[in-house]
Amino acid sequence: MGPADARALAAMDVDAYLADPSRKQAFVTPMFDVIAPRYDDFTRLFSFGMDARWKAQAIREAASALNRVVQASPTGHAPIAVDLACGTGDLAIGVARAARQLHPTLHVLGVDAAVEMVRHAQRRLTGVDADAASMVHVAHGDMTSIALADGAASLVTAGYAVRNAPDATLAIREAARVLRPGGTYVTLDFYRPVFAPWRMALLAYLRVAGDVVGWTWHRSPVVYGYIARSIDHFMSWQAFSAQLTAHGFRVRTVNRWLGGGVALHVAERL
Repeated sequence: MGPADARALAAMDVDAYLADPSRKQAFVTPMFDVIAPRYDDFTRLFSFGMDARWKAQAIREAASALNRVVQASPTGHAPIAVDLACGTGDLAIGVARAARQLHPTLHVLGVDAAVEMVRHAQRRLTGVDADAASMVHVAHGDMTSIALADGAASLVTAGYAVRNAPDATLAIREAARVLRPGGTYVTLDFYRPVFAPWRMALLAYLRVAGDVVGWTWHRSPVVYGYIARSIDHFMSWQAFSAQLTAHGFRVRTVNRWLGGGVALHVAERL
């Protein structure tokens, strides 16, 4: 997508779209299509390199959880992992690489609503070692309506995903639906800190930094300034934990960074 698309996003009332589940996707999906070519550069820059460490821990947690689930599964069970809002494939590829020795029959399905993100992930797979690449399939899809049968997956990962769903509750329910009992849901996301002074400072930084990069790269501040706005419309990590519990999960661990502004949940499907 070109500059005209970025300018069209700038003309939208972002807060109005974020507040309305029926319209949120109409902003979020084209925004990710616009930023897809430089998304990886941005996440590294924006987080001062912390994004790579957070995702590395998410992959370690996911691989460990997959081992537990597969060991408890019937012999011959070919495990399925699903990566929601897969973006350019960081988690999907990382899980495949981490699991390929112990679980060579693992199939990793990455889904994303943004067509350009899917294209970048598919291109990236061509440069990945053949064993890992053969385990991963990336496709256009909706995290609130996954094309899998009930209980089909052993693992679901979601990096910066649920916050961008039109309805977070529906996204959590859908993850619960596709996971088998004992399966694991690993989510990494930005959250709205409970402590008001820190929340105001963090969101102010994210808004200013996002606007600057959005204007510099796309002549549209909102494409990255969106992050702060989306967090302000989201929930705290504590509320997310409660949502997981309410929808059939047992929260095993929560790792937190940036004063609760980022959290990694590992939850088991009951």
